[in-house]
Amino acid sequence: MSCDEVVRVSGLCKSFDTKQVLKQIDLRIPEGAVVGLLGKNGAGKSTLLKCVLGLLKPTSGEIRVFGEDPWHLSSASKARIGYVGQDISLYPWMRVRSVVDYVGSFYENWNSEFAHDLLRRWDLPVDERVGPLSQGQQQKLALVLALGHEPQLLVLDEPVAALDPSARRDFLRTLLDIAHDKHRSIVFSTHITSDVERVADRVVFLRDGRIAYDDSLDNLKDGVKRLRITAHDDLPSGFAVPHALRTEVNGRHALVAVPDASDSVIEDLQTRWDATVQVEDLSLEEIFLELHPSEPALATTARTEP
Repeated sequence: MSCDEVVRVSGLCKSFDTKQVLKQIDLRIPEGAVVGLLGKNGAGKSTLLKCVLGLLKPTSGEIRVFGEDPWHLSSASKARIGYVGQDISLYPWMRVRSVVDYVGSFYENWNSEFAHDLLRRWDLPVDERVGPLSQGQQQKLALVLALGHEPQLLVLDEPVAALDPSARRDFLRTLLDIAHDKHRSIVFSTHITSDVERVADRVVFLRDGRIAYDDSLDNLKDGVKRLRITAHDDLPSGFAVPHALRTEVNGRHALVAVPDASDSVIEDLQTRWDATVQVEDLSLEEIFLELHPSEPALATTARTEP
């Protein structure tokens, strides 16, 4: 394992009874990376994160976190990790302030000033009991508990699912501040692609338990494009562009999503079909849908986020 790698996953498989959820996953997360983990429901995102954290035991393969097997992770390495899962379980009988101080007592490097500043910024009622808090408030509190010791590896599974747009914006601002520290790594799964675009520098797509894409966000957006093709004559019903993600043909016109809109691809289309070719940039949401062909992606527009 390289000295600058925080996580190394090799040949990871995970099955539940006869259902195989993860299939030969290989993944490297270097120090300082901010990784957005994307995939449809059931793709295996949560299972992957739980295997990395030692919460689930792999069926086969190898995982190393800070050079250790996460199933037998040392206390010192556990103290370097922050985690918020989808199922939040706190201390319903305790008051918010007491929960933060109680959890903080387990960490030598707990930053009490930072934790209580987050409570104030996220408008959490420090003197109220945890049990009656709304789902969004409990999610905010869970994030405070995961961030208070300023972990070197922060793992978040749908971290903003219950937050309103204002709270989400505040959280993403905090996440960006953390991301500026190149010694910290962040891995977060989400269905909100605009959040990935704001925060992540790398994207991993899971599809049917396998990694369908793993590269920088910039490379992904530079490569995947939509081509609007207008030919001199009607295009044949079998019209196709090599490696196209999706193709729609209507007479002289075609819409094609390609993973690599190189100059040679465009020139070939122009020459072969006596056509004009318009190249369109795609949002991450549109790219996500293009990589999942069961969705009607070519008509999609980006979600407007506040």
